[in-house]
Parts: sequence; C-alpha cells; structure tokens
Amino acid sequence: MPKNPIRVLVIDDSAVVREAMTGLLDEDPGIEVMGAAADPFIAANKMEEEVPDVITLDIEMPRMDGLTFLKKIMTQHPLPVIICSTLTEQGSDLSLKALETGALDIITKPKLGTKQFLEESRVRIVDAVKAAAEADLTRKRSPSRQMPEPKKSSDAVAPPSRPEKKVMQTTEKVVLVGASTGGTEALSELLASLPLDAPGLVVVQHMPEHFTAAFAQRLDTTFPLEVKEAEEGDSVLQGRVLIAPGNRHLMLQRSGARYRVRIKDGPFVSRHRPSVDVLFRTGARYAGSNAVGVLLTGMGDDGAQGLKEMHDSGAFCIAQDEASCVVYGMPAEAVRLGAVDAELPLRDIGEHVISRVRRAAS
Repeated sequence: MPKNPIRVLVIDDSAVVREAMTGLLDEDPGIEVMGAAADPFIAANKMEEEVPDVITLDIEMPRMDGLTFLKKIMTQHPLPVIICSTLTEQGSDLSLKALETGALDIITKPKLGTKQFLEESRVRIVDAVKAAAEADLTRKRSPSRQMPEPKKSSDAVAPPSRPEKKVMQTTEKVVLVGASTGGTEALSELLASLPLDAPGLVVVQHMPEHFTAAFAQRLDTTFPLEVKEAEEGDSVLQGRVLIAPGNRHLMLQRSGARYRVRIKDGPFVSRHRPSVDVLFRTGARYAGSNAVGVLLTGMGDDGAQGLKEMHDSGAFCIAQDEASCVVYGMPAEAVRLGAVDAELPLRDIGEHVISRVRRAAS
C-alpha cells in the first residue's frame, strides 16, 4: 500500500508566498498541503483540528513572530519545522537561531522568476519537507547542549589580532565533510571536539545562499578554529574550516604542497548545489590517501557516491551512525555502497579523525 501523503501546514503572512508554497508542494504526489495560515494564531487554531506532519514557518510576522511560535511548538508539542526565510541579514540571523531552537532546515521564500529558478525552488522545498517528515526529533540537540551565544566583550569594539586562532601555513592532510538535514548541529558538535591544530576542513552543508556566510560567522565566534565561508582560491590550512557558499559548488584542488578550493556555478548534482558528491569527487582526485571523508546526517544520497570514490582512492571514510543521525539517509547509502571504513556516533567522529591523521603522520 502507498504511504499516506505528508501533511504540511504553511504559515506565512504573505498571501503570495502562501499561494506559491502551496502550489509547489501540491505538485508532488507524496505531499498534501492541509492548510495555510497568515500568522501563528490562525495556525494554532488549525492545529487544534488536525496536527500536521511538517510545518513551514515564516520568521518575521505580525502579532507573533515565528521564533516565538517555534519555541512554543518545541516546548508543548515538538513537530518537524522548516523555516521559510527571506534573503536578508536579519533573516539569516533569525533563521540560524531557529535552527538552534529546534527547526530542522531553512528554505528561502519562492518567488517568480525563470523556469529553472522555480524548478530548483521546487526541488529544494520538496526535498526539505520530505527530509523533515523522516527526521527523528529525539536526536535533535537538547537545550542543554545548544550552541552558546557568541561571546560579547570589548573585543566587539576593538577586535584583537586573534593570535589564539593562528593558522598554520602548510598542511598535508585534509578532511572533507558533507551534511544536510540536522547537519548544522552535527557540525557544531564535530568542531567542538577538534583541537586548534586540526587538519584543514572543507565542508558542504546543504543551505541556501547568503545563509552560509552567517552560519560560518556564527561558528567562527563560537569555536577556537577559524571558520569562514569559502572564497575562490582559499588555502586549506590547519586550524581552518571552509564552508561551501550556498548555491555554489565547492571543489578541492592541489596547488604544489597545498590544497586550495575552487568555487563553481553549475547545475544541481545529486539534487543539490552545493553538492557533497562534487566536493568528495575532487577529494578523491587531488588528495587520495591524504584525505579523510566524513558523511553526516541528511536525507537522500548526496555524498555517497563521492565517498565511495574517496574510499577507492585510499582515503579513510567515516559515516555518522544511525543512532545519532537526525536523518539516516546519506550515511546509510554510503554504507550500502561499501564506501565506509568506520560508522561512528557523532560524539566519537572528531577524536577518530584526529587519531587517524596523527597515526598516518607518524
């Protein structure tokens, strides 16, 4: 028997956005929009009659903002929530706070545009809803383990030269990381477990453009490692984490004794841009046995084939285990392909990466 369709409640104060979201979602036979609401009060009334499987939630709304409503949902009746946000600095900051509060993913508001733009929006939105419907909310970060707020001090007025984040000038090993749904928190936990002299990390996290810069900055102010949104030609260095810019592919390239990254436009690969498969394939080509590949929580199969290519090139490959994944999709597919040398709980991955790199260097 076919599965029941995923019942979605769309909450947004814009009638245009509600109509666009409903149209995009209803095109998929596995999804049914059970209703749309202009604000959280109307949504709450609808939820008394029928509880949705997934909620898409605007952040900036009159009467009650989305972040306040999200906190109420997560406290009273946790449900899979996807943030539907605008491409603004304020939207990025509030959306990241929503992820820390319990939301599973961020999508950008659909708007009229080219046929390709609308199709890419549909793919992104539909995939996010399906991933949210399969998510295990019990594996979301507990409130006691949320990322701390960025520290505020006199540094905010007169920033130091950051000697505590001194970046080494050469590197031989490189760690490539891929993540999707649940990945923002998984990455936070992974970075928290790494020392300052950790090998350079290059990361693809499925996230819309403009949000990745805010995400990288938030990580940078929270952890000792240097974290930045990758730019064309950036060097991969010890103590540095490069995050793929949203809507652009990120590739590894060898340059003499160093690794650098390239940023490239192009079509969706494995239904994503940036694609983990693109990063991992270049890791197999240019780093081989000098690389460690890590595939974290996420729905679908992006990264699985690329991790297999890394594995076949001599890289050591790690997948997050099912028990610690919010969505055990990408890692499961990599295991199925025989691409994984070690399947580990999230809490153990950082220590295993460092141990593996130091063993190879000795």
